[in-house]
Amino acid sequence: MIQSPLGIILILLTIEILVLTISNQKRFKRYFQFLPAVFWIYFLPMLASTLGILDSKSPIYQTISTNFLPASLFSLLITVDVKAILRLGRLALLMFFAGSLGIVLGAPLVFFLFKNLVGAQFWSGFGALSASWTGGSANMIAVKEALSTPDRVFLPMVVVDTIVPYLWMGMLVAMVGLQTAYDRWNRSDRRILETLGRKIRGVQSQKIEFSWIKTLLILAIAILASFISHGIAKLLPVIKDGVSTYAWTIIVVAALGILFSFTALRKLEESGSSQIGYFILYFVLTSIGAKASLTSIGPTLILILAGFLLVFFHMGVLLLASRFFKAPLFLVAASSQANIGGVASAPIVAEIYQPGLASVGLLLAILGNIVGTYLGIVAGGLCRWVSQI
Repeated sequence: MIQSPLGIILILLTIEILVLTISNQKRFKRYFQFLPAVFWIYFLPMLASTLGILDSKSPIYQTISTNFLPASLFSLLITVDVKAILRLGRLALLMFFAGSLGIVLGAPLVFFLFKNLVGAQFWSGFGALSASWTGGSANMIAVKEALSTPDRVFLPMVVVDTIVPYLWMGMLVAMVGLQTAYDRWNRSDRRILETLGRKIRGVQSQKIEFSWIKTLLILAIAILASFISHGIAKLLPVIKDGVSTYAWTIIVVAALGILFSFTALRKLEESGSSQIGYFILYFVLTSIGAKASLTSIGPTLILILAGFLLVFFHMGVLLLASRFFKAPLFLVAASSQANIGGVASAPIVAEIYQPGLASVGLLLAILGNIVGTYLGIVAGGLCRWVSQI
C-alpha cells in the first residue's frame, strides 16, 4: 500500500494524465462517449483505494481539496465573459433560470419522495447533484466540499450525474422534429432566433498559446486567490447547519473569480487559464475518489430513478415558462442542456435545433458555471431542511 504523500500525489497525477491523454486520442474517443473522462478520473483512484493500492485514510487528500479546489474555481471563473452572456437578452436568460429553478425546487421535492428509500443522509448528495445540474462538474465538486458530503453519498451521485444527463441529451435530440409543431401550438415568438443570431455573432473560442512562465503565473494567482479566500472566510460567521467556514471559502472565491473576470486577468484565458483550472479540478477529483469505496454504491439504481424524476420536474418548469413567455422550443432545449449537461454538450444541442446558434448553448452553460455553486448550496440547504421533517 502506498502511504507516502508524495507517492500518492504522483499516482493521482499519473491517473489523471493518462485518462486525459487517452480520452483525447481520436481512436479512443468513442469509448468515452457514455462514461466520460471525468468519471474515470474519479473511479480509478477509488478502485486503487478499494484494492489497497492507495491509503484511503491519508490526510493528503483533504489537504489537496482544501487548497486546490478554490484555486481551480478561481482559474475557471476569471475567464468568463459576463458581458457576452448578458447580450443574449432577457428571454434567453429567463429560460435558463427557469430551468435552474426547476432543479433547485425539484431537488428537495424528489428527495422528500425518496428519503425513506435512500436515507436522510443523502440530502447533501442532492445538493451536490443540483450544483452539477445548474452548472457543471466544477460546481458539483465545490458544493460537495462546501456541504461536507460523505464519500459514500457522493459516489452514487457521480454515477447518476454520469448516466442521466447523457440519456436526457438523447431525449432532447429526439425532440428536435417537434420544433415546428410545438412553436405553432405555443405561438412562440421565433423572431428571437434571428435576434440571438445577431447578438452572438463573433462569439468564438480563443486561440490558446501556452508558455511555462504564464502557466506558473496563472498557478501563482490562483493559489493566492485560494489563500485570500480562506482568510476572508475565517472572518465570516459560521451558520450552524447552514454555512461552514469552508463553504464561505467556496462562496468567496467564486465571487472573486467573477469580479476579476471584469479586469485584465480575463486575458489569461489566452494562456490557457480555464484548461489549467480544469486540470487542477480533476486533480482534486482524483483525491476525492481515492477516499471513497466501491462498497458505497448501494442505492444507485433508486437514485438514477430519482434523477430522472428531477429532470422531468425541471422540464415541466421550463415548458411552463415557455408557455408563459412564448419562448420557442430551441430555448427550452438549449436551456435544459445548459443546466443538465454543461459546456460540453449544450452547444451541440443548440446547434442541432438551430444551426449557427451553438454559441447560445455555450454562453448559457457558462452562465451555469457562474451560478451553479450558489444554487447548489441553496438546494442543499432546502434538502437539509427536508431531511429533518
